Amino acid sequence: MKNILIAFVLLFALSSQPLLGAADASPEQVVDTSGKKLRVGLSYYIVPAVPLTRCPRYGRCVNSGGLSLASIGESCPLDVVLVRGSRGLPLSFSPVDPKKGVVRVSTDLNIMFSTDHTSCAEYSPVWKLDHFDVAKGQRFVTTGGSVGNPGWGTIRNWFKIERFEDAYKIVYCPTLFPYSKHLCKDVGIFVDDIYKRLALSDVPFKVKFQLA
Repeated sequence: MKNILIAFVLLFALSSQPLLGAADASPEQVVDTSGKKLRVGLSYYIVPAVPLTRCPRYGRCVNSGGLSLASIGESCPLDVVLVRGSRGLPLSFSPVDPKKGVVRVSTDLNIMFSTDHTSCAEYSPVWKLDHFDVAKGQRFVTTGGSVGNPGWGTIRNWFKIERFEDAYKIVYCPTLFPYSKHLCKDVGIFVDDIYKRLALSDVPFKVKFQLA
Protein backbone atom coordinates (compact mmCIF):
# COMPACT_ATOMS: atom_id res chain seq x y z
CA MET A 1 0.00 0.00 0.00
CA LYS A 2 2.86 2.36 0.89
CA ASN A 3 4.57 1.70 -2.45
CA ILE A 4 1.34 2.42 -4.33
CA LEU A 5 0.96 5.76 -2.50
CA ILE A 6 4.56 6.78 -3.31
CA ALA A 7 4.05 5.89 -6.98
CA PHE A 8 0.85 7.97 -7.06
CA VAL A 9 2.61 10.99 -5.56
CA LEU A 10 5.47 10.75 -8.07
CA LEU A 11 3.06 10.40 -10.98
CA PHE A 12 1.13 13.48 -9.85
CA ALA A 13 4.35 15.51 -9.46
CA LEU A 14 5.57 14.60 -12.93
CA SER A 15 2.22 15.27 -14.57
CA SER A 16 2.04 18.75 -12.99
CA GLN A 17 5.40 19.80 -14.50
CA PRO A 18 5.60 21.36 -18.02
CA LEU A 19 7.17 19.26 -20.72
CA LEU A 20 10.94 19.62 -20.81
CA GLY A 21 11.86 22.53 -23.08
CA ALA A 22 8.26 23.60 -23.70
CA ALA A 23 8.62 26.79 -21.66
CA ASP A 24 11.97 27.58 -23.27
CA ALA A 25 11.05 26.85 -26.88
CA SER A 26 12.92 29.25 -29.15
CA PRO A 27 11.06 31.44 -31.67
CA GLU A 28 11.23 30.28 -35.28
CA GLN A 29 14.26 31.20 -37.36
CA VAL A 30 14.02 33.87 -40.04
CA VAL A 31 14.84 32.59 -43.53
CA ASP A 32 16.00 34.38 -46.67
CA THR A 33 14.56 34.19 -50.18
CA SER A 34 16.42 30.91 -50.72
CA GLY A 35 14.89 29.34 -47.63
CA LYS A 36 18.17 29.45 -45.69
CA LYS A 37 18.48 30.74 -42.12
CA LEU A 38 19.48 34.36 -41.59
CA ARG A 39 22.85 34.31 -39.85
CA VAL A 40 24.67 36.79 -37.67
CA GLY A 41 27.72 38.15 -39.48
CA LEU A 42 26.31 37.83 -43.01
CA SER A 43 24.88 40.68 -45.07
CA TYR A 44 21.43 40.77 -46.64
CA TYR A 45 19.27 43.06 -48.74
CA ILE A 46 15.90 43.95 -47.28
CA VAL A 47 13.60 43.98 -50.32
CA PRO A 48 9.85 44.52 -50.67
CA ALA A 49 7.91 41.26 -50.60
CA VAL A 50 5.62 42.87 -53.16
CA PRO A 51 8.20 44.24 -55.63
CA LEU A 52 8.10 47.81 -56.83
CA THR A 53 7.53 48.21 -60.55
CA ARG A 54 9.85 50.45 -62.54
CA CYS A 55 8.83 51.06 -66.14
CA PRO A 56 11.35 52.95 -68.30
CA ARG A 57 10.18 54.71 -71.41
CA TYR A 58 11.73 52.00 -73.54
CA GLY A 59 12.08 48.35 -72.57
CA ARG A 60 10.38 46.04 -70.12
CA CYS A 61 9.18 46.94 -66.66
CA VAL A 62 11.58 45.87 -63.92
CA ASN A 63 10.48 44.84 -60.43
CA SER A 64 13.08 46.05 -57.95
CA GLY A 65 13.58 48.03 -54.81
CA GLY A 66 15.56 48.08 -51.58
CA LEU A 67 16.65 50.14 -48.60
CA SER A 68 19.31 52.83 -48.72
CA LEU A 69 20.37 56.04 -46.98
CA ALA A 70 19.47 59.64 -47.76
CA SER A 71 20.13 63.04 -46.27
CA ILE A 72 16.75 64.60 -45.45
CA GLY A 73 16.38 67.90 -43.63
CA GLU A 74 19.54 68.08 -41.56
CA SER A 75 22.54 66.71 -43.45
CA CYS A 76 23.33 64.16 -40.72
CA PRO A 77 22.49 61.58 -39.58
CA LEU A 78 21.27 59.81 -42.71
CA ASP A 79 17.72 58.45 -42.81
CA VAL A 80 16.56 55.04 -44.02
CA VAL A 81 14.65 55.20 -47.30
CA LEU A 82 13.15 52.84 -49.86
CA VAL A 83 14.63 53.25 -53.35
CA ARG A 84 13.57 51.95 -56.75
CA GLY A 85 15.78 50.42 -59.37
CA SER A 86 18.21 48.54 -57.12
CA ARG A 87 18.38 46.27 -54.12
CA GLY A 88 19.75 49.16 -52.07
CA LEU A 89 22.54 48.69 -49.54
CA PRO A 90 23.28 45.42 -47.71
CA LEU A 91 22.47 45.16 -44.01
CA SER A 92 23.34 42.86 -41.13
CA PHE A 93 21.60 41.91 -37.90
CA SER A 94 22.85 41.62 -34.33
CA PRO A 95 20.42 39.92 -31.91
CA VAL A 96 20.51 40.81 -28.25
CA ASP A 97 22.38 37.52 -27.79
CA PRO A 98 24.63 37.43 -30.89
CA LYS A 99 26.24 34.17 -29.73
CA LYS A 100 23.15 32.31 -30.97
CA GLY A 101 24.41 32.75 -34.54
CA VAL A 102 20.99 32.89 -36.19
CA VAL A 103 18.24 35.51 -36.40
CA ARG A 104 14.84 34.62 -34.96
CA VAL A 105 11.43 36.27 -35.08
CA SER A 106 10.15 38.21 -32.08
CA THR A 107 13.71 38.78 -30.84
CA ASP A 108 15.22 42.17 -30.02
CA LEU A 109 18.02 43.01 -32.45
CA ASN A 110 20.07 45.81 -33.94
CA ILE A 111 19.91 46.42 -37.70
CA MET A 112 22.82 48.12 -39.46
CA PHE A 113 23.95 48.91 -42.97
CA SER A 114 27.06 46.93 -43.86
CA THR A 115 29.07 49.99 -44.78
CA ASP A 116 31.09 52.66 -43.03
CA HIS A 117 31.48 54.72 -46.18
CA THR A 118 28.81 57.39 -45.85
CA SER A 119 28.75 61.15 -45.97
CA CYS A 120 28.13 61.15 -42.21
CA ALA A 121 31.23 59.38 -40.95
CA GLU A 122 30.65 60.56 -37.39
CA TYR A 123 27.37 58.63 -37.23
CA SER A 124 27.21 54.84 -37.19
CA PRO A 125 25.13 52.98 -39.82
CA VAL A 126 23.06 51.35 -37.03
CA TRP A 127 19.30 51.93 -37.19
CA LYS A 128 17.71 54.10 -34.54
CA LEU A 129 14.22 55.49 -34.07
CA ASP A 130 14.38 59.26 -34.41
CA HIS A 131 12.68 61.71 -32.10
CA PHE A 132 9.08 62.56 -32.93
CA ASP A 133 8.85 64.89 -35.94
CA VAL A 134 6.15 67.36 -34.94
CA ALA A 135 5.89 68.91 -38.40
CA LYS A 136 5.37 65.54 -40.12
CA GLY A 137 3.55 63.88 -37.24
CA GLN A 138 5.88 60.87 -37.61
CA ARG A 139 8.70 58.97 -35.98
CA PHE A 140 11.24 58.07 -38.66
CA VAL A 141 13.97 55.44 -38.76
CA THR A 142 17.38 57.06 -38.95
CA THR A 143 20.97 56.01 -38.21
CA GLY A 144 23.50 56.78 -35.50
CA GLY A 145 22.50 54.00 -33.12
CA SER A 146 24.80 51.62 -31.29
CA VAL A 147 25.10 47.84 -31.14
CA GLY A 148 24.33 45.97 -27.92
CA ASN A 149 24.32 47.41 -24.40
CA PRO A 150 20.57 46.97 -23.78
CA GLY A 151 19.23 49.62 -21.44
CA TRP A 152 17.06 52.69 -21.37
CA GLY A 153 19.86 54.67 -22.98
CA THR A 154 19.70 52.46 -26.10
CA ILE A 155 15.96 51.83 -26.20
CA ARG A 156 15.58 53.51 -29.61
CA ASN A 157 18.11 51.12 -31.21
CA TRP A 158 16.15 47.86 -30.86
CA PHE A 159 13.88 46.39 -33.56
CA LYS A 160 12.35 42.98 -34.30
CA ILE A 161 11.46 40.86 -37.30
CA GLU A 162 7.99 39.32 -37.21
CA ARG A 163 6.12 36.95 -39.50
CA PHE A 164 3.63 38.78 -41.71
CA GLU A 165 1.41 36.76 -44.03
CA ASP A 166 3.77 34.89 -46.41
CA ALA A 167 6.76 37.11 -45.63
CA TYR A 168 8.01 39.34 -42.79
CA LYS A 169 7.70 42.80 -41.31
CA ILE A 170 9.97 44.90 -39.11
CA VAL A 171 8.60 46.28 -35.87
CA TYR A 172 9.83 48.65 -33.22
CA CYS A 173 9.05 46.79 -30.02
CA PRO A 174 11.82 46.87 -27.39
CA THR A 175 10.45 44.23 -25.01
CA LEU A 176 13.84 43.95 -23.31
CA PHE A 177 12.63 46.64 -20.96
CA PRO A 178 9.78 46.63 -18.44
CA TYR A 179 6.74 48.74 -19.24
CA SER A 180 7.81 49.35 -22.87
CA LYS A 181 5.21 47.23 -24.70
CA HIS A 182 3.07 50.32 -25.24
CA LEU A 183 5.80 51.55 -27.61
CA CYS A 184 5.33 48.65 -30.05
CA LYS A 185 4.41 49.59 -33.62
CA ASP A 186 5.05 48.39 -37.15
CA VAL A 187 7.65 49.99 -39.40
CA GLY A 188 6.07 51.17 -42.64
CA ILE A 189 6.63 53.62 -45.47
CA PHE A 190 5.93 57.36 -45.28
CA VAL A 191 6.03 59.30 -48.55
CA ASP A 192 7.85 62.56 -47.86
CA ASP A 193 8.14 64.63 -51.04
CA ILE A 194 10.44 62.58 -53.29
CA TYR A 195 11.47 60.15 -50.55
CA LYS A 196 9.84 56.99 -49.24
CA ARG A 197 11.03 56.97 -45.66
CA LEU A 198 10.84 54.23 -43.07
CA ALA A 199 8.64 55.36 -40.19
CA LEU A 200 6.35 53.92 -37.54
CA SER A 201 3.05 53.13 -39.18
CA ASP A 202 -0.29 51.33 -38.89
CA VAL A 203 0.49 49.74 -42.27
CA PRO A 204 3.51 47.38 -42.10
CA PHE A 205 6.18 47.27 -44.79
CA LYS A 206 6.11 43.67 -46.02
CA VAL A 207 9.67 42.47 -46.70
CA LYS A 208 11.92 39.57 -47.55
CA PHE A 209 15.65 39.08 -47.03
CA GLN A 210 18.05 38.34 -49.85
CA LEU A 211 21.63 37.21 -49.25
CA ALA A 212 24.06 39.89 -50.44
